[in-house]
Amino acid sequence: MAIPLTYNLRNLRVRAYSTVMTALSIGLVVAVFIGVTALARGLEEAFVTTGTPLNLVVLRQGSQVETSSVVRRDSLQVIKYLPGVAVDSMGLPLVSPELIVLLNLPKRDGGQGNVIVRGVSTKGFELRPQVRLVRGRPVRPGLREILVGRAVAERFQDAEPGAALRFGRSLWRVVGVFDAGRTAFDSEIWSDESELAQDFDRADYSSVLLRAESGPGLQAIQQRISEDRRLHLKALTEQAYYAEQTKAAGPIKVLGSFMAVVMAIGASFAVMNTMYAAVARRSREIGILRVLGFRPGSILLSFLAESLLLALVGGVVGCLLALPIHGLSTGTTNFRTFSEVSFAFRITPDLLLGGLAFSLVMGGLGGFLPARLASRQPMIETLREG
Repeated sequence: MAIPLTYNLRNLRVRAYSTVMTALSIGLVVAVFIGVTALARGLEEAFVTTGTPLNLVVLRQGSQVETSSVVRRDSLQVIKYLPGVAVDSMGLPLVSPELIVLLNLPKRDGGQGNVIVRGVSTKGFELRPQVRLVRGRPVRPGLREILVGRAVAERFQDAEPGAALRFGRSLWRVVGVFDAGRTAFDSEIWSDESELAQDFDRADYSSVLLRAESGPGLQAIQQRISEDRRLHLKALTEQAYYAEQTKAAGPIKVLGSFMAVVMAIGASFAVMNTMYAAVARRSREIGILRVLGFRPGSILLSFLAESLLLALVGGVVGCLLALPIHGLSTGTTNFRTFSEVSFAFRITPDLLLGGLAFSLVMGGLGGFLPARLASRQPMIETLREG
């Protein structure tokens, strides 16, 4: 025969102060767990959602990112006319040679950060349909004009339309802000490729972006580029290229997991102390339950259920504490490109369920030993107490 759950609810209500304090400690741990996981998930999402399925990024063999890659100009002519490369309405290949430069800029809240300046051709926008101009106007060739991503405009000084940034040998005027749908491009500055190459004396490109006509054509292009010994290049799908950079979230996950484990141990001890105190105060009740016919197993399950209820309340509190950070923007360094990437905290239903499950684990770990002690209390001794 099981002990009614109302018995446990009544005891939690009677011990309101200890219940609130224990639930709050669990809630703080769950909030930290959800917050750190949401941070890592937001960073991963910023990279994973970047890219179009039929786009290929061409890099030098051995390079992992565009910042360390070099593609010769004569190689571009070979790449443009490979079989399977898509063309636009005018019959021109959908290929964009691009140049990458790192620029160190002051932030609005103090400090400095590296920002990618991407020199793109006119095809660069066509190959990235998620990028749209939201303020200002497009750049005009020959005038040293730039467009800034939404995140750059929000986080860095002098990154508003009408302002100017000095880099290379020129003063570059900001003429517009683009939105890339919370992808990695939001953390970049875009300029005309030929002007950027002139200012930085770059004879070659950093990468080439192209679109394949179809899935089989994409694989054929990848194979042709990797097997052509004249090129010494490799081609990755744009999605795979940016998905590889999600490893930047690794240190955040490790640190967050370590913090969550340490805090969870502390919260489990808080649950344990609360439940041990409950067992000590209710020893006579335990004896009466035994006299009424409840077996030790039922008492163990009852006290364990009470611990889990207490932890579940804390888990709900933690979820409520974490919800306000959903959608908040922040930034971190991408240790592959050494540039700053902006992203938003992403709290999803499965993450909240994970937080509740985490709280139940803490309740189970903290409540098992006190529940075991309660189930093993000698009946005669408990009735004599008090």
